[in-house]
Amino acid sequence: MDRIRKPEWLNKKLDYESMREIGNMLRELNLHSVCEGARCPNMGECFRNRTATFMILGDICTRNCRFCAIPSGKVSAVDSNEPKNLAIAAKKLNLKHVVVTSVTRDDLEDGGARQFAAVIHELRNSIPNVSVEVLTPDFNGNHHALDTVIEAKPEIFNHNVETIPSLYDEVRPMASYRQSLDVIKYVKTRAPQIITESGLMLGLGETEEQVKEVINDLHNHKCDMLTIGQYLPPSFNHALLKEYVHPEVFESYKKYALSLGFRYVASGPYVRSSYYAAESLTQL
Repeated sequence: MDRIRKPEWLNKKLDYESMREIGNMLRELNLHSVCEGARCPNMGECFRNRTATFMILGDICTRNCRFCAIPSGKVSAVDSNEPKNLAIAAKKLNLKHVVVTSVTRDDLEDGGARQFAAVIHELRNSIPNVSVEVLTPDFNGNHHALDTVIEAKPEIFNHNVETIPSLYDEVRPMASYRQSLDVIKYVKTRAPQIITESGLMLGLGETEEQVKEVINDLHNHKCDMLTIGQYLPPSFNHALLKEYVHPEVFESYKKYALSLGFRYVASGPYVRSSYYAAESLTQL
C-alpha cells in the first residue's frame, strides 16, 4: 500500500473525541456514515464540525471495487425505520444541507432508489428549508430507479466516475464508465433544475491527458460540479497507489475544468465528494 513516502501536504490529524461522539449517535439510531465505512481522512474534521455523510441501505456492498474500504458480502434487509432515524440525526446535528449516499445494492430490483426517495421526503418533512444531496450508485442503468430519485427532487444528484476508463477492470470491475456518464446525462436531461455532480480520484496511474479526457467527458454529459481528490488505499489488499499528486497539479485540473464551463470545481489532495458540500452549494 504505502510504499511511497507520504508527502508533507498529507498530514491531517484525526479528532478521536468527535469521531467517538458522532459515531455513538449514529449507532444509537442504527445508522451508518460513509465517513467511517470508507475510512475518510476528513472524518475527524467533519465530525468536529458536526457534519456527516449518511450511508443508507446497510454497511455491506454487493460490489467489489478495489479502491473502497466498505466490505462486500451478504447484505441486510432494508430498514424501514432508516429514513426517520436519519432525519432525527440530521436534526440533532442541526444540518441545513444533508448528504446521503449508499452502498450498492444490486440485489434489490430498484437498487435502493425507493429508500433514497423515502429519505429525501422524510428530511423535507422534518427540517424546514433543508437541501439534500444524493450520491448514488449507478442502479445498473435502470431509468425507472433513477426517475424514482429524480422525482423526490434532491438539489444535487452526484454519481462518481471515480477513475479513468482504462483502469475500470482493475479498480471498478463491476461498473461501467459509459454507464456512469449516462447516469449524469440522464438526470440532467430529465430534470435540468437538479445540479449534477461527479468525482474522480488520482494516483492510480492515470496520465494528465487521460484525466482531461474524463473531465471533458463529464462536461459533455451535462455535469455541473466536479470533485477531484487523492486516492489513499485503505489497506495492502486494495488497488495499488502509484503516485501522490502534487497540490499544484490538482489546481491545474481545477482551472482546466472551470475553463470548460463547470459551475463548481473542488480539486485537492483531501477533496472528497461531500467535503464542505454545504459551502459548495452556496457558491453556485
